[in-house]
Amino acid sequence: MKAVYFAWVRERIGRSDEEIAPPASVTDVEGLMTWLIGRGEEYAHAFENQKVIRVAIDQTHVKHDAPIANAREIAFFPPMTGG
Repeated sequence: MKAVYFAWVRERIGRSDEEIAPPASVTDVEGLMTWLIGRGEEYAHAFENQKVIRVAIDQTHVKHDAPIANAREIAFFPPMTGG
């Protein structure tokens, strides 16, 4: 699956996207973020406060307990503000 990172998540990780292959034991968004944290300190820094990260699976916003099976793309966003 493709992971896409936006704004300061992208800046902290140092890339805008990548192909990832989490193990079968990773079944939901929360588990995926925890698995990503284990990939290195840049990921740990990006996902240090998982509760504020917004996520979209195949361009649909989802909650952290959403299953990731069959996802083609998972995007991670920091909190959004606007005006």
